[in-house]
Amino acid sequence: MTGGAGNAGTGSTGVAIADPIIAARSTAVLEANWRKSHTVPAAGLYPHQWSWDSAFIAMGLARISPRRAGQEMDALFAGQWDDGRLPQIVFDPHRDQEYSPGAAFWQSRSIPGAPASVDTAGLVQPPNHAWAVWRIHQADPGESRRRSFLQRNYPKLLQWHAYLSGRRDRGNSGLAAIVHPWESGTDNSPLWDTAMTRVPADCKTELKRPDLRHADPGERPSQKEYGKYFWMAERYRDHNCDDADTDYPFLMEDPLFNTLLAVSELALADIAAELGLPGTPHRKRAKLITAALEELYVPELGCYSARDVTDGSVIRKATINGLVPLLLPGNAHADELLATLNGPRFMAGNALLVPSYDATAEDHNPALYWRGPAWFNMSWMVAEALEGLGQTDQADFLRGNIGRLAVEHEFPEYVDPWTGAAHGTRSFSWTAALALETTYQRSRP
Repeated sequence: MTGGAGNAGTGSTGVAIADPIIAARSTAVLEANWRKSHTVPAAGLYPHQWSWDSAFIAMGLARISPRRAGQEMDALFAGQWDDGRLPQIVFDPHRDQEYSPGAAFWQSRSIPGAPASVDTAGLVQPPNHAWAVWRIHQADPGESRRRSFLQRNYPKLLQWHAYLSGRRDRGNSGLAAIVHPWESGTDNSPLWDTAMTRVPADCKTELKRPDLRHADPGERPSQKEYGKYFWMAERYRDHNCDDADTDYPFLMEDPLFNTLLAVSELALADIAAELGLPGTPHRKRAKLITAALEELYVPELGCYSARDVTDGSVIRKATINGLVPLLLPGNAHADELLATLNGPRFMAGNALLVPSYDATAEDHNPALYWRGPAWFNMSWMVAEALEGLGQTDQADFLRGNIGRLAVEHEFPEYVDPWTGAAHGTRSFSWTAALALETTYQRSRP
């Protein structure tokens, strides 16, 4: 890999590494999961390129090889649609039988506006991409400028954000709506339970579930849930993914998704400034999204939640999605969010990483996907937020556990928040990338 983990505790940029062993083992996972132009999330369970995975992976890769991190994003942008959307998945045509729904399900090349040169899904994922592009540039500004990295990607990011702020503002609230649980990145989160009761499970597609060859059924969404997921995907596909289906049953405004949109608008402001363009419009847009998110704050939970666009109701459930707005500068509820983070719903009880769902809830399950376990990317984002708030000791605590648990358990997809027991698949790329990122010591004022 270009720009390896370095020797004697330093990386290719000369930045000190907190733990060279973690750096070396993380790099090995990323090297094994590299597919000439991009990184797969996991070789067996996820054999294609996933959108927000690639952005997280690129943030870690940028520490050792900004060029490869840039290639990661270039491969993803090759799948961008004419309307600006960045697809949830860019498919490897040679691996279509190993994941469902695959390219044969989506038939994207028959949908107007989809790219003609690659097969993609029609859905999207959370917009952490501008954030990743800016971090890649920061890792090696000289290399970035030589390759015109920002100049090439800024217009694509503008199109992506315009799509989300335009066609996806289904509630006319200033927030982007997701049209499928897969778009949230938190597939079976309790936030979607009520909306999912409106969705039929009688999909037309045969549910083969190749995922169960690589993960225990007790750690994955159920067959009934998958029937509903496929029903929605079929309906969205059969409407040419046009976002104009007035009777569509699942439209949710997610605090995680919209926080990352605001964070990426702030990154776009920095990118614009680097290119000699005005960054003020992006900062204004970030403030508008932050203000709109206020409608999703639930005082009795001490965190944000999701809103159902179909009836305007805000879900009364505390999840990790509702803590991620700590990333937003000047968040009016930072003190309350910190109290919730450190209270019985999440980190109290000596948690090692942040649970994905309220630990006091009767249906909390520390082994079941997004219904209780801790995910490395979520704890990493919380650590980033804590760093920004000056809570460096707690940020370092989470970062230390990210690296330690990743290496101890062969880079698992997710873990039990209190015991650290591994769940899901292993050699998971964003776990490796973010463990790698945390090993690099940050300079602090």
